[in-house]
Amino acid sequence: MSEHLGRDQLLTVDELAAVTGTTVRTTRYYASLGLVPPPVRRGRVAYYGPVHRARLDMVRALQDHGFTLQAIERFLTGLPSEATVEELALQRAMLTSWTGQPAVELVLEELEERAGRRLDAHDLRMLEKVGSIERGATGYVALPSLAVGVELLDMDVPEDAVEAAGQAIRRHMGALADELTDVLREGVLAPYRREPHSPEDAARLEHTMSRLRQLTLEAVVTGFQRAANAVIARSLRQG
Repeated sequence: MSEHLGRDQLLTVDELAAVTGTTVRTTRYYASLGLVPPPVRRGRVAYYGPVHRARLDMVRALQDHGFTLQAIERFLTGLPSEATVEELALQRAMLTSWTGQPAVELVLEELEERAGRRLDAHDLRMLEKVGSIERGATGYVALPSLAVGVELLDMDVPEDAVEAAGQAIRRHMGALADELTDVLREGVLAPYRREPHSPEDAARLEHTMSRLRQLTLEAVVTGFQRAANAVIARSLRQG
């Protein structure tokens, strides 16, 4: 690994922190958790190579996408110790390609400020059932559909109907996400892995994965609209 690298490929902890946008203290903390492999020592100086940087970049990217340090630690523990920079970039692309903005846990007052209204116990239960919020360790996590859920609160929709709709959406979206991830893994990543690639190639692939996410989400919305129109047309014909 880094033992065979030249000095121009190695970084001190200060340099590593600078190029990855972290602090020296945070970098050392991540290393103490085992998220970054031990440095290579040459004399009294500790050095870090490209794999160290790739792992630290992965930690940062996963944190930015809402993953906890505990979840990141579990994932990194399962990676082969000999994973290359390119392989780490691919793993990062797969993990972050479908996630949006990081989730932030809010206390009730902050959630009400985002919702633009007071929320009682019934409101919170409805928002949770429709998938607009989740319970956090000490508060609530606002999801992207919060505005939609808040609007539903003012509609005369029975609670059991809201719950059934939420369950249907989660069930079908979960199955769709699993299938689309398999398509990307087998149709995009597997062919890529069969050939040698540079770090620049890996960076381009990560950008491609991010753009594919956007296009896929747009296609899902369009596909649902077409399917709904087909259901309506079929109902009209039967009527």
